[in-house]
Amino acid sequence: MLLIPAIDLKNGQCVRLKQGDMNQATVFSEDPGAMAAHWVAQGARRLHVVDLDGAFAGKPSNIAAITAILAAVGHTIPVQLGGGIRSLAAIEGWLNLGLKDVIIGTAAVKDPAFLRLACETFPGRIMVGIDAKDGFVATDGWAQILNVTATELAKQCEGLGVNSIVYTDIGRDGMMGGVNVSATQALAEAVAIPIIASGGMHVLKDVQDLYATGCKGISGAILGRSIYEGTIVLSEAQGWLDARVA
Repeated sequence: MLLIPAIDLKNGQCVRLKQGDMNQATVFSEDPGAMAAHWVAQGARRLHVVDLDGAFAGKPSNIAAITAILAAVGHTIPVQLGGGIRSLAAIEGWLNLGLKDVIIGTAAVKDPAFLRLACETFPGRIMVGIDAKDGFVATDGWAQILNVTATELAKQCEGLGVNSIVYTDIGRDGMMGGVNVSATQALAEAVAIPIIASGGMHVLKDVQDLYATGCKGISGAILGRSIYEGTIVLSEAQGWLDARVA
C-alpha cells in the first residue's frame, strides 16, 4: 500500500481545507515547488496534487504552481492531478506538462461519455475521483450532493480503463479523525478498480487499520494535514507498510 502526500493548491499556495470548505483553509507553504521537493526528500514515491480553484471554476487554475511542482520533482516520481479537469484539451495539456495521471471528478458523474472518451484517448492515464458525503457523491468542489452513491459511480467506471479511484469521505477530510475504513473497504470489494483512500488520516494507527482490512483492492492512501502537522511521519508510516511486504 502506497502513502501519497497531498499538495492542495489555492491561490498558488499549499493549503489544507476542513471538509472541503474553501473558507477554512490553512496555508502551509507559499512555495509549492519547495513543498514537492520536501516530500520527495522524505521518501514520497508519488504526489497527489489538487487544483482547488480549478475544481470550483471548472477549468484549470494554479498553472504556475503546478508547473513549479513538476519542475521540482522532475521525472523522479509520478504526479497525479485533480480539480477542474473537464475537457480533453485540459487533459492533454496537463499530460504534456509531465503529469503521470489526471483525475476526473465532477465530469465522471455528470458526463459519462466524456469519461469514456478520455479513457480511450489517454489509455492508462485516467483516474476518477469519487468524493462522498454519507455515501452519496459530491461534485463541483463538493458544493453539490447528488442522488448517486459512491458504489454506483464506481461500478459505472468499470470496463472503461480507469486505472484507479481516489475515494474521499468529505466528512473526514481535513478533520484528522481517522479514515472511513469500512466504507473504503466496501467500495474496494465492490469493484475491480484499485481504490486509493483519502480523508481523515491522523496517526500511524489509521494507516495500520486500513492495512489490517487485508483488502487487496486498497492500493494506497493520501496523506494531507497529518503529515503537514506531523502527527504522521511519512517515512515511518511507509516503512511500516514496506516491512509487511518484505
